[in-house]
Amino acid sequence: MSIKHNQPQHTDFTTMQLRGAVEHRATWMALILDEAKKQGIDFEKAGRDAIRKCGHIHAKTYKAQCEDPTSAADFGKAFFHEQGSKNMEIEVIESDKDHVIAEFKQCPLVQAWEKLGYEGKDLELLCDIAMDGDRGIADGMGLKLDIEKTIAKGDGVCRLHFHK
Repeated sequence: MSIKHNQPQHTDFTTMQLRGAVEHRATWMALILDEAKKQGIDFEKAGRDAIRKCGHIHAKTYKAQCEDPTSAADFGKAFFHEQGSKNMEIEVIESDKDHVIAEFKQCPLVQAWEKLGYEGKDLELLCDIAMDGDRGIADGMGLKLDIEKTIAKGDGVCRLHFHK
C-alpha cells in the first residue's frame, strides 16, 4: 500500500527527471542492502557507515558554499537550494544562525522502495539508513540533526531539525 500523502505537486519535466534519478539511487541502495543481508553481511551497519561517509563528503561542498560555515542559516541556504527544494517539495520552517528546520513533503526514495514492495518497519529502516547521509552532512557542518517526522512512518512530512 503506497503512502498517499507522498504524491508530488511539482511535476515539471526537470523535477520529475531529477526525482527519477533519486528513485534510481534508492532502488540500488535497497537492492545492495538486500544482497548484503542474504550474504550474511551486517547490511544495516555497512549501509549506515557508507552512507554517513557520503554525507561527510557532501558536507565539504555545502561548507564551501556558506558565507559563514558556522551559521545554520547559511548551511540551510546551501542545502535547501531551489531545485533541491522543489524535488522534495521542501519548506524551510525556521532558520537562524543556530538552527534550521525544514519539512520535506515528497520523497522519491520512499516511492522507489514502495515499488520494490517495502512497507512498514522495513520501509522505515531503509529511510533511516538513507538519513545517515543527512546525519553525515550535519556532522561535517558541526551540527546535530533531529529527525522529528518521516514520510516512511506515515507522518505526512519528513521534518529535519539541524542545530548546534
